[in-house]
Amino acid sequence: MHGQPTLQAVQMYENTYPSKRFQHTLEFLRKHVSTDESILDLGVENPFSKIMKEQGYSVENTKGEDLDLDFSSVKASEAQVVTAFEIFEHLLAPFNTLREIKANKLVASIPLKLWFSPAYRSKTDPWDRHYHEFEDWQFDWLLEKAGWEIKDRAKWTNPVKKIGLRPLLRSFTPRYYIVYAEKKPIDQA
Repeated sequence: MHGQPTLQAVQMYENTYPSKRFQHTLEFLRKHVSTDESILDLGVENPFSKIMKEQGYSVENTKGEDLDLDFSSVKASEAQVVTAFEIFEHLLAPFNTLREIKANKLVASIPLKLWFSPAYRSKTDPWDRHYHEFEDWQFDWLLEKAGWEIKDRAKWTNPVKKIGLRPLLRSFTPRYYIVYAEKKPIDQA
């Protein structure tokens, strides 16, 4: 995300492949984006961008630049769709990136803020931290203010195979939120 990807970022999914999240994300993507449309996926190449390519999508990724400060990949892209899967929570100012997107379609997902769990913060990778953990209405508001109109949305849980109160709460509390949005006409933005 910021600068060249760290070894930790490259190894992020080696031991924990989020199959359920990827399946829900792929189903939602298929519902709204055809394989004829080109995609700019925000963030460096990752296991899900590889899955999109395997499913027939034409995908390019940003290069690891700091998307709070450097919009060059976003501005240069001619992609028809931008995807951002668990990216915006890492940015200090996602509004700015959202405003710079030229594509007219956006599919984005975020982990939702959980009242029973603190914001995520990696102790080993300073770029793998959540500055924002949104509630759904906050993310909707961010998109609306940035000139996007949400056309569809979905949520799902992320149960973990552990014992305890938090794992129990995770079994029925939605953890992920995904939206399909289209850019508002200039006169409405």
